[in-house]
Amino acid sequence: MQALITIYNIIDMLASALIMLVIIQFIIGLLFAFNVVGRNEFLMSFYDAINRLLEPIFRPIRRIMPNTGTIDFSPLVLILLINVVLIVLSGIIGGMA
Repeated sequence: MQALITIYNIIDMLASALIMLVIIQFIIGLLFAFNVVGRNEFLMSFYDAINRLLEPIFRPIRRIMPNTGTIDFSPLVLILLINVVLIVLSGIIGGMA
């Protein structure tokens, strides 16, 4: 049982890191959209790297979701899905105890 709890804790930590990357990508995207930072090369390369990491995860979500124009809800859907998976895993592990 302790092994399952350890695995769950590792999954929770990785999920938290992924959620933080999504939030950071969103914030940097807003900074670029409203021209707060201008053409900062470091932020542009950091934003590009995060986009390359997250795009394979967002792509299936974007294919399923209807087109909403300029607003992209795929980061929100990803965060919700991650939290749902964590809740289900927690319930499964808690039910085994």
